[in-house]
Amino acid sequence: MARNLVPFLVLLFWISICQATSIFQPISDSHRYAALELFRPTDGVFGSLEETHEALRTFDILGIQEKLNINAATCKSVSEVLSSSAVLKDLFYALRVNDVLKCDIKEETFESVTSRLTTALNDARSLFDFYYSIGSLLLLKERGSGVDLSLNDADGTFQSIKALSQSDGRWRYSSNNPESSTYAAGLALESLAGIVSLASPDIDQNMIDTVKNDILKLFDSIEKYDDGALYFEEKVVDAYEHHGPLATTSSVVRGLTAFTSVTSGSLNLPGDTIFGLAKFFLGIGVPGDAKDLFDQIDSLACLEANRVSIPLILSLPATVLSLTKEDKLKVSMNTVLGSVAPPLTVKIVKAFLSGSKDTSIIGSQELKFDPVTGLHILDAFPKTFDVGNYVFVFEVVLHDSEHMDIYATGGKIQVPIYISGVVKIENAEIAVLDSDLGSVETQKKLDLVGESVISLSANHLQKLRLLFQLATPQGHGFKPHQAFLKLRHESGVEHIFVVNGSGKQFEIILDFLGLVEKFFYLSGRYDIQLTVGDAVMENSFLRVIGHIDLDLPEAPEKAARPPLQPVDLYSRYGPKAEISHIFRAPEKRPPKELSLTFLGLTFLPFLGFLVGLLRLGVNLKNFPTSTVPATFAFLFHLSIAAVILLYTFFWLKLDLFTTLKALGILGVLLVFLGHRTLSHLASTSAKLKSA
Repeated sequence: MARNLVPFLVLLFWISICQATSIFQPISDSHRYAALELFRPTDGVFGSLEETHEALRTFDILGIQEKLNINAATCKSVSEVLSSSAVLKDLFYALRVNDVLKCDIKEETFESVTSRLTTALNDARSLFDFYYSIGSLLLLKERGSGVDLSLNDADGTFQSIKALSQSDGRWRYSSNNPESSTYAAGLALESLAGIVSLASPDIDQNMIDTVKNDILKLFDSIEKYDDGALYFEEKVVDAYEHHGPLATTSSVVRGLTAFTSVTSGSLNLPGDTIFGLAKFFLGIGVPGDAKDLFDQIDSLACLEANRVSIPLILSLPATVLSLTKEDKLKVSMNTVLGSVAPPLTVKIVKAFLSGSKDTSIIGSQELKFDPVTGLHILDAFPKTFDVGNYVFVFEVVLHDSEHMDIYATGGKIQVPIYISGVVKIENAEIAVLDSDLGSVETQKKLDLVGESVISLSANHLQKLRLLFQLATPQGHGFKPHQAFLKLRHESGVEHIFVVNGSGKQFEIILDFLGLVEKFFYLSGRYDIQLTVGDAVMENSFLRVIGHIDLDLPEAPEKAARPPLQPVDLYSRYGPKAEISHIFRAPEKRPPKELSLTFLGLTFLPFLGFLVGLLRLGVNLKNFPTSTVPATFAFLFHLSIAAVILLYTFFWLKLDLFTTLKALGILGVLLVFLGHRTLSHLASTSAKLKSA
């Protein structure tokens, strides 16, 4: 188990790096691969029209060219829904799917749907009724139908939805439901945006300003993570109406962007708030659920096209750079969907070692923009730069002053960067010391870079000392995250000790007299393994440096016994070594012609038997002529033939037990038939003699 200790600890450290890193990557090919994997139709159709819409929308945003091959079956479903008295939700998603697939639907069908939606809007009482009917009418308007879809009483419908709002910016689903919901607020904002688009004449500006105030109140309740990501948490307890942070935040973002896109004037919402929402969606990574992936991608598309502030994302292709390979610091600036950012400059405000915030290693420095790769590059680190965990503070400056009101850059962005290199390992030695005087009895140099091993011996009155030095490329002392010495007894019992250091020097002394109980008084050979590892140490190692033969005293009666070692399941249940059989050489056989001659001779007795029958005058004159006796006689002879055939099969393939079972059945049948046949012959013979 301890054999893989260092790789395991290094893995944990890398996980901590990923968790501590506030770097958010824009949408990438990983999301496209996930979309192709998660959105897979079954037999040319998805489970519902809602799922179909989510798949088509996701593919469109990500620019996936691969066709889903769902047109035929899906258009059939769309036509059936639009032609039937389906619920508003199904009509809404049928129109959304048709907006993408452009199904061949008759104009009369759209006229009928328009009439139904208008009636449904007039009779609407719940937020969902408003949302689906208004959204459907808006889709019909965008389709370019010849029917007039303007809302004559838009102000009244607007007020009906506004009546469901609460003082904290959240909305209720209906007047009969006292619970307010953040998710419902997003639906309400989308519905109000649809009313503004359909209204004729325009909505009263005072009503629109009131909704804008509600939006600001809603954002007062926004939650925040330590990395600056902002999100909305649903407060509704009812499980039917509850949604997770992703779905809730996505609903608010859709509603916000929809409402601001159709209304004039600005919304006094800080750009950092929009940037924090983008960090939340990008911080999710690549979701493993189709619904979550749709919410993430659709929300990011809304943020990229919103009128409040478009977030620009600073990302690094690599956050671990090697001094040995002379890696360059590269920074990429994109929108959330990976589009090219406007002209800008990326500056390093400062860079400092983690834990030394006041000491800046790099002052204000501007990165060079490479128009070929689209990256901002720092050509070289200062010569005094050393390995370690650094924090770089970046600042993005837009070239065009007008862009400052359009884009959000996130202010000063701190990014942890790990600079790795080859650590010098010097003056390594191992020695056996006398316990009383501390004098060196045996001392050997160690080559921790090479493959050499040493051999030592000691008793319980002596000590083992290990020394080595670690230095960075700049000659400073280096303290790795893992430095362990392990002694492994030949029985499998292991003991691990931490090697402590100060500055460059690392030293550990094992006093065997104080460790005899820990070693369970086990004498014998102990393998010595040294482990030194760190995420920024490119030459981390785990290797056996030799062995020591320990002579420990006998264990007292009440001394602790060594723990049972885990069984190596692979050695017990794994594949065994192949067994090679040496077969005896086959016996020498006679020639083929001689064998065939002998086979022919074996038929001579049978021929003699046939000749004897002919000489004796065997005939069938006494074969019974009556029906029943003749049947028994025929079956009797057939049974004899069956027994002979059974013997033949026994000679060819059957085993003894199978043959005996069959012979038992045939034998009983043979005795019965033979008795009946012979009894008939004896009776016939007696009648002839008496006559």
